[in-house]
Amino acid sequence: MAITKDYIRGLLGDLENDSVERTISTTNTDKFGQAICAFANDLPCNNHPGYLIIGAEDDGSLHPIHVTDELLKNIAGIRRMGISNRNLR
Repeated sequence: MAITKDYIRGLLGDLENDSVERTISTTNTDKFGQAICAFANDLPCNNHPGYLIIGAEDDGSLHPIHVTDELLKNIAGIRRMGISNRNLR
């Protein structure tokens, strides 16, 4: 399935969706990692992907962010390194 603007708008508007995590933070990679792990575990057995939307408030409204190379590297680093042990305490 292609991800369209309308599909993303639907995700933003669905406030009770356990497959969507929203954040306005561009530095809280711990939160990013926790959301990604939760999606990977798929505890509700949804059998569909989870979405981490960076630049959105909890109510679904958009919050402008500045996407930098550092942000992209930090997000890519989660894939390689996962969540550090200090976050599991």
